[in-house]
Amino acid sequence: MTTRNRAVAALLTSATGLALLAGCGLRDYREDPPGGDGGKPVASSSFTPKAPLPSGRGLDADAHVPAPPKADESDATAVAEAWARIAYSHDTAYDTSPHDAALRAARFLTPRGAAALREYRPVSGPGDQWNTWAGHRAWTTVDVEADFDGDAPPDAPREAYRALFVKGEAHGRDGWRGEGPRVNVFLKLTRVGPGRPWQVADVTLVEAAAPPSASPSATAPDSNE
Repeated sequence: MTTRNRAVAALLTSATGLALLAGCGLRDYREDPPGGDGGKPVASSSFTPKAPLPSGRGLDADAHVPAPPKADESDATAVAEAWARIAYSHDTAYDTSPHDAALRAARFLTPRGAAALREYRPVSGPGDQWNTWAGHRAWTTVDVEADFDGDAPPDAPREAYRALFVKGEAHGRDGWRGEGPRVNVFLKLTRVGPGRPWQVADVTLVEAAAPPSASPSATAPDSNE
């Protein structure tokens, strides 16, 4: 795996709710057996959510959320990139947490993964970065890059792996601009047979290190101007 722009800052739960990552280390997707059930969620028997966060409100004409791209479903890379672009395009004026954008990207998941996602409700707060965005009623835009680092297994007739780098920017409705999502995404895609559509079956995330800001004026308008 290349190390470009990669400092492991946290081990995160999958943004889609497809899997829970073990705290002892990041799963190496290359060790999955061929044909494995990547879409099956991992449940925790010792934790029962008591106060899940509410879902975001419905989108309207003021929402800054991109329309789902018309990805070529015969191309695993196109499907992976389409999922990432929607899953990381947030609008805090409408979304309660990142889970709401993940729900919008559910169309690119396996049926099992989409069902698990819709049943999942986050309990903990979305975090300091989200709270900063929400304070400015910001939305995010992202660039998605494929990372062809040579570590992924070759594509099989029913299974493919993709590594992506997501880099975003946040845009406040008050004119503020700041750092958006920055994450390395490793996806497992499956299909029921050759010629059938690729779907995202499993997602593993590693948060990327954010570069230091050049100065406060780089992210906020100058009130003296």
